[in-house]
Amino acid sequence: MKTLVLVLIFLGAGNFLLAQNTGSVKGIIADTASNIKLIHASVAVLNAKDSTLVKFTRANENGEFTIGNLKKGKFILLVTYPAYADYVERFQLDSVKKEQNVGRISMLLKERLLKEVLIKGTAAAIKIKGDTTEFNAAAFTIQPNSKVEDLLKQLPGIQVDKDGKITAQGQTVNKVLVDGEEFFGDDPTLVTKNIRGDMVDKVQLYDKKSDQATFTGIDDGVKNKTINIKLKEDKKNGYFGKVSAGVGTDGYYEGQAMFNKFKAKQKLSAYGTLANTGKTGLGWEDNSKYASSNNVEFTDGGGIMISGGGRDELESFDGRYNNRGIPVARTGGLHYDTKWNNDKESINANYKIGSLGVTGTDNSINQNNLPSGVQSSNANHSFDNYMFRQKVDAIYQIKLDTASNLKITADGTAKNNRSNNVYQSTSYAGFDTLLNRSNRSLTNNGNENIFNATAFYTHKFKKVGRSFSLNLSGSYDENETKGYLNSDIRFYNRATGGLDSTQLINQYKTSHILSTIVNSNITYSEPFTKAFSVILNYGLGLNNGSADRKSFDQTTVGEYTALNTVLSNNYKLNQLSNQFGAIFNYKKGKAILNFGTRATDVKFEQINEYTDAKFNRNFLNWSPQASYQYKFSQQKSLRLSYNGNTTQPTIDQIQPVLVNTDPLNLFLGNPDLRPSFTNSFNLNYNSYKILSEQYIYIGGGYNLISNAIVNNTTTNANGKTTYQSSNLVGNSPANFYLYSNFSRKIKMLDFNVGININANGNTSYNYTNSVLNKTNSYTYRGALNLQKYKQKKFQIYFDFGPTYTISGSSLQPNINNNGFGLNGYSSFRIYLPHKIEFGYDGNYQYQAKTQSFNQSFERLIINPTISKKFLKTDNLNLSVTVNDLLNQNVGFNRSAYAGNISQQTYTTIRRYFMFSISYDFNKMGGVKATK
Repeated sequence: MKTLVLVLIFLGAGNFLLAQNTGSVKGIIADTASNIKLIHASVAVLNAKDSTLVKFTRANENGEFTIGNLKKGKFILLVTYPAYADYVERFQLDSVKKEQNVGRISMLLKERLLKEVLIKGTAAAIKIKGDTTEFNAAAFTIQPNSKVEDLLKQLPGIQVDKDGKITAQGQTVNKVLVDGEEFFGDDPTLVTKNIRGDMVDKVQLYDKKSDQATFTGIDDGVKNKTINIKLKEDKKNGYFGKVSAGVGTDGYYEGQAMFNKFKAKQKLSAYGTLANTGKTGLGWEDNSKYASSNNVEFTDGGGIMISGGGRDELESFDGRYNNRGIPVARTGGLHYDTKWNNDKESINANYKIGSLGVTGTDNSINQNNLPSGVQSSNANHSFDNYMFRQKVDAIYQIKLDTASNLKITADGTAKNNRSNNVYQSTSYAGFDTLLNRSNRSLTNNGNENIFNATAFYTHKFKKVGRSFSLNLSGSYDENETKGYLNSDIRFYNRATGGLDSTQLINQYKTSHILSTIVNSNITYSEPFTKAFSVILNYGLGLNNGSADRKSFDQTTVGEYTALNTVLSNNYKLNQLSNQFGAIFNYKKGKAILNFGTRATDVKFEQINEYTDAKFNRNFLNWSPQASYQYKFSQQKSLRLSYNGNTTQPTIDQIQPVLVNTDPLNLFLGNPDLRPSFTNSFNLNYNSYKILSEQYIYIGGGYNLISNAIVNNTTTNANGKTTYQSSNLVGNSPANFYLYSNFSRKIKMLDFNVGININANGNTSYNYTNSVLNKTNSYTYRGALNLQKYKQKKFQIYFDFGPTYTISGSSLQPNINNNGFGLNGYSSFRIYLPHKIEFGYDGNYQYQAKTQSFNQSFERLIINPTISKKFLKTDNLNLSVTVNDLLNQNVGFNRSAYAGNISQQTYTTIRRYFMFSISYDFNKMGGVKATK
């Protein structure tokens, strides 16, 4: 509490000091020869001492400008305008002279400038170019051989966490480009952790729009916070890279190599990793793109497809590592991009290959609230999973003429996975009356081949705002799996505790899933006025798929020839969809209003090849949308949006493929299910002040679901549960989230101080043994964070705050999972004499005991590192790292949903010592890059 009071005092003191700044500078900007006023010319005030930016503005329609609220001191006035030489003038403000009137500033075209005359301006650390904030890398000093990641940590409003995830102005950065091009696809860490910081000329931060919005100029609300790394011209010729290796205790190891060769407009890169320390060689975005499983579901546009998510017949390994188990990763990749034909044509290509194996165990404790009381269970699970995958992707772009462009993308993936899972569980009525014991094993081997391709053609007409585009896309996905299920379940009498019955299953299972999808979309935009325009679109989609699943019972030892027709089926899917849409756009001054809707008509046919039974369904999906954005200034904006989406029930919910891989949990279909409709409301406010390094970001959302599809479960006296989906009547599930972040540099302390306040919650419903159950779950968190970087001395980051969770069920109102918690993260690095560095990162987590769990949980993870640099250029580095110094890294998670409260503990990487050596090499320069 004392810390918070001090922070508020400092903030108040900062505002008081700003209030004392009463100086100003003003003038008029015009062309020397024609006397034309230069509208929107850039005007900056810099500190005379170090040339850092103090204030920034643009000239108005009359070429006039005024910059006020300046403190006393010596300054540089810098005026820039395209094609004109920079204007530089020094001035001083004090208690006597509070205003500087520079009068008429005559700007001189560069082409008229005499060769012997040189007007040199001072490069500003930060520039504003439209919607882009540009940082001059030369204004920020970094350590020798530092990477882009180290440069980003110094830029105002940008944060990089221990995993390399980047946050800019309170929002997550999803893309990092190099000279405007993709680099190894969506794996930003391959840029930030490997490209040298001294190669960077500029860092540009902006919101990247969708291809469609970029083309039409009409904002469709799709934006991704993006960083573009612009390289220095003399760093685009040559090669550079890094080799590192580490050997640790308890058999841990890691190694990485990366080589890059740049030549003018060509880039060639290669990398490889080998580690069992959790480094998989995939970034936080790209790893999810490898994951898939076999399920039939409806798409957002209204169609049905066989794709990822949902129940998997054989529980295949999806290739993700989420810190559960011990991983062994072997990955590598190649990247190439180039431009030719006067930059009219370009290609960007990537190839990735890798394998990931994960072994470990986990334990889960579950509490299921029923109208008659509580059922609890304790389960142990051991797993040994492996996946090998290859992926190739390419983007080809060509400028056909001055008005037309074509962009073609293609990617292909081949995967092989195998998994071995063993489960042991015990269920109780209450917490002590034995219901059943289960032993179950699943083994699986699968192969999947995926191919996707798109072609995006755009054409702009002579009338500004009128445009036409055609988007064609196709995908092919084939997945084959084979595996074995062995299950032994024993049911016990609740009264006597004796054995009642036994259920044994020994089966061989196969599945063959095939999906082929072709979509087309035509878009036409027409401006009615300069402020009002419309986008019309029509799309046609074809989807053909099949799902052939077979189960064979064992006839003799090692022989599985008896087809189980109850658990076998072969479905074929055929569907045709037509989508119509109209989006209206109104843009006036600082405001943008979008509104419209999409309607999708889908004709769906499902055929059971075993029974010749047909299931037809025709439906119409509506997707209304509206958004309003007001841009107060370059760094301050407000956005409100609404989206409505119809969600059709999945095939598994209507007519499920019977799955018995967990015999204690079975699923039934409900052909009478009706679609649900979700109303989503979102608000985002973003304010950023470069000079004080202050930003405020507030984001929130609220979702309300009508006619919701919810679980209807029936649990019998033996602990066996049957699941069926039903429409909820008379109630509407809802959920919300709120994220707010405030950060400001306290000049008195030279610290960046931030406050985060987050909240999320949901109200959900389900039927349990025909009784409606309402579950409320809310989590609140507040945190204070501090950050400071002192060049060549130290850097520190600290984030700490409390959490409180409220969770309860209407079936058992006297039992809840309410609890208090604390979470914190900190990192520190100090630069010592003789090229020695010491640092650490630490993570603290505490969860108090609750009515559901009578034990609290606490862990503190500290990872210290000491290193020393060698050679004249400091490019050889030796280091010793301790992972989890206190040996407290225990895998842990608690959750509550739909009347079920669970706690999981699992195998994870614990304490080890690692000795590492790394070597950076580069040879840059040579032939100057051509333009």
